[in-house]
Amino acid sequence: MFDIGFWELIVIAVMGLVVLGPERLPGALRALQRTVHKVRQFSSNVQNELKHELRVKELHEHLQKAEQLDMDKLPPELQRSVAELKAAAQQVQRPYASKPEKNDKDSHE
Repeated sequence: MFDIGFWELIVIAVMGLVVLGPERLPGALRALQRTVHKVRQFSSNVQNELKHELRVKELHEHLQKAEQLDMDKLPPELQRSVAELKAAAQQVQRPYASKPEKNDKDSHE
């Protein structure tokens, strides 16, 4: 990504030591490390979300093809996509399933 050699790093370290001093340099390096970690984590999250959205789009396209064709005469790839969509739909509906009602006795106390 960046083409920084050993001597460039030494120059940056000496400049940091001169500008910040030996007391504040470790704290600045830790802050820089945390920032780099957060940026990497954010980029990883964005990448995962994009992959997920592309997969959803692909499944949606397969579902449209399946609707256009006869559902019984689908190629194996489309059958797998339809099965994945059905499983995902069931998984989404589970949290909204009806919860058992409390007894009237418990709610009055």
